[in-house]
Amino acid sequence: MPHAQPHRPFERSARQRHDEVETFLNRFAAALTVGDGVGVAKLWAVPAFAVGADMAMPLTDLKQIESFFGGAREEYNARGITGTRPEVIDEDWVDDRMVLVTVRWPYLDEKGREIGAEASTYTLCRDDRGDLKLRVATMRGVEGTGSTKPS
Repeated sequence: MPHAQPHRPFERSARQRHDEVETFLNRFAAALTVGDGVGVAKLWAVPAFAVGADMAMPLTDLKQIESFFGGAREEYNARGITGTRPEVIDEDWVDDRMVLVTVRWPYLDEKGREIGAEASTYTLCRDDRGDLKLRVATMRGVEGTGSTKPS
């Protein structure tokens, strides 16, 4: 009797998985840069965790995430940052449901010029519908400062 393969509902090609990560990160960037805390929160699963050299924060509900990220636009705009785009540095799929992705986020001014950058590593996990959701955000810091706090 042949051995049956287990059903793998989330199995995708490497290209499809990479495209999913890119789509997720672009949605994250778009929501963050317009100050859409609700949109950012929809990309997270709870419980979740945000950690950096200077902070550790358990995230237990989506309203908490919404409020944490809702004010990011004003903070960035005050420093002349009006946009960003994800630059994937590393993408490591643990299995079909979980990926670790390190992303560089360049700080872009109103003319699209890069005026700095920060990086983070995210643990993204699929929910029961197959959508990627952020579970752990590890802030790697602002380039050239050694700090996880924006300069």
